[in-house]
Amino acid sequence: MKEEGGNSIKEIVASAVSQIRVAILKSQERAVKAVNQEQLALYFGIGRFISVNTRNRNWGKGIIEGISQQLRQELPGLRGFGLRHLKNMRSFYEAWSELETNSAIAIADSGTNSAIAIAELTEKIDIEEDVIRQLQLANYPDFPLVEFLSISFTHHIRIIENVKDVEERLFYIRYCHNYKPTTDDLSQIIKRQDLFHHQGALPNNFMQTIPDYKQAFRSIQMFKDEYLLDFINVEELGMRDEEVDERVIENSIVHNVKNFIMAFGKGFSFIGNQVHYDKLGHDHWIDLLFFNRDLRRLVVFELKSGDFKVGYLAQLSSYLRILNDDDRREGENPPVGIILCKNMDKEYVNYIMQDFRQPMGVATYKTADEMEPEILKLLPPKEELLKLMGE
Repeated sequence: MKEEGGNSIKEIVASAVSQIRVAILKSQERAVKAVNQEQLALYFGIGRFISVNTRNRNWGKGIIEGISQQLRQELPGLRGFGLRHLKNMRSFYEAWSELETNSAIAIADSGTNSAIAIAELTEKIDIEEDVIRQLQLANYPDFPLVEFLSISFTHHIRIIENVKDVEERLFYIRYCHNYKPTTDDLSQIIKRQDLFHHQGALPNNFMQTIPDYKQAFRSIQMFKDEYLLDFINVEELGMRDEEVDERVIENSIVHNVKNFIMAFGKGFSFIGNQVHYDKLGHDHWIDLLFFNRDLRRLVVFELKSGDFKVGYLAQLSSYLRILNDDDRREGENPPVGIILCKNMDKEYVNYIMQDFRQPMGVATYKTADEMEPEILKLLPPKEELLKLMGE
């Protein structure tokens, strides 16, 4: 059956549903965003209230616990206001107390009056979007407030617990906003991967080989100079020749491809391992092939179990040339390649890489046996890990 205009009822309904669905999802996204902002504002205000009274010793020991207990008695079903959570609110405020200095964020002036009601705090909290756009902090004129307000309170606490430096905290706030890691993943990224200190530090020739400056910069920021591949079975390494070791590493990555992708960040899709290309009668086998949606390009990872060698760049360059000529699709950018090896001299790699015309970088990796002793202490025993993994 056709309606006016020649479209069928089914087509009209499908089009209308598509538009309404988009509107609903956008509305839901705005609602979640508003709720999160309101919650952060509330916790910031309560944190200030607790901080002023405890740090000035207006409250003695046991007061915060008493407040938690009475709140839950007077508001049955209330969640998120236990003793630990209230202390986290204080930590949240104290970590970012400069947010209220000369800013448009109005937080209740608790003074020393311990009888102030929680309701009075919420009435005076104002973090509207038009206010956010006008906010300029004296110490941090480029403070990412939109990103700050977009991530959950729990994510904020994980960052505060694990990071002391302000610039590093801001880095992870932006990371959470952009990549949406779980709180458990975030702790791993901070503690074990140390993303802040390794992001964008790998030797590369992206600026010389990628014409678009923004794309080149984005590629630099996408990759680190060192990765923790703690899922590799190190007991199988070093028992045979180098080629076998590389295959062990490759198989470990393939079997743990989700963890591998998480180590590299957002937008990676796994295409395959030992991907075969025949070029003019010559066989080429790519260790690991991915596609990155953000870069819109294929990404090759070549695995090496030993130290960096110049010949690795020539091998990787040939793979990238073949991919560019034979497997690059319409709308895609030219492929990039990363060599993952055990050790390298960064200065030397950067020097040698200058004359290569394909976009490449070199990174190193660590296995579980090379982790810092302090981090190893935090992990459960190997037997327990294997049990959890079902092995």
